[in-house]
Amino acid sequence: MEKKPEPRWERRKEARPHELIAAALDLFVEKGFTATRLEDVAARAGVSKGTLYLYFDNKEALFKAVVQEGIVPVIEEGEALLQHYEGPAAELLRLVVHRWWETVGASQLAGVIKLMFSEAQNFPEVAQFHYDQVVLRGKRIFAFVVELGIRQGEFRELPVDHCVRLLLAPLLMLAIWRYSLGVCESEPVDAESYLETYLDLAVGGLAARSGA
Repeated sequence: MEKKPEPRWERRKEARPHELIAAALDLFVEKGFTATRLEDVAARAGVSKGTLYLYFDNKEALFKAVVQEGIVPVIEEGEALLQHYEGPAAELLRLVVHRWWETVGASQLAGVIKLMFSEAQNFPEVAQFHYDQVVLRGKRIFAFVVELGIRQGEFRELPVDHCVRLLLAPLLMLAIWRYSLGVCESEPVDAESYLETYLDLAVGGLAARSGA
C-alpha cells in the first residue's frame, strides 16, 4: 500500500494563553504594535485566528497580557523585596538594578520598552496601562531606595523625583539601545561593565558628603 506523504505543517487545535502571549511578544518586538496583526500572532503560535479570540478580544488585550505576564511579576518581586529588606540602600539599589536587568533588560521584554517609547502617543489606552502597571510602580521602587538612603544617612538630601528619573534613564537607554542603534555597532555593549559603572556613578553621586 502506497504511503501517504506526511503533511509539512499541521495546525494545532489548541494553544494555551501563555503560548499566544509569547508569540505576541516576539511579533511586537519584531514589527511594533501597529504592524502586528492578530492573524500573524495566531500563525506564529500555530493556531487559527478564531482560537486566539477565545482568549483575547483584540490586540490591545493581547499587549496587556504580555505586560501582565512578563513584566508585572518582576515589579511584584521588587515590591516584595522592599517589605523585608534590612540593610544599606546602596546594596538594595544594586539588587534592584541587577534583578531588573536579568529579568527584563537582557530579555525579549526589553523590546516592549522601545515599543512604548515609539508608539505610546498612537495608543494612549495601551500606554496608560503600561504606565500604571509598570512605570509608576517601578518609580516607587526606586523612590523607596532613595528615601531609605536619605533616612539612613547614606545619601544626601536631593529631590527624590529627579533622582528617580535620573536613575531610570540610563537603564532604559541600555535596554532600548539593543533594539535600535545597537544594531549598527560591531560589538554589543558589555552590559555587566555598563551596569557596574552606572552603579558606581549613581551611588557616588547620591552619597552623603562628609562634613555636610
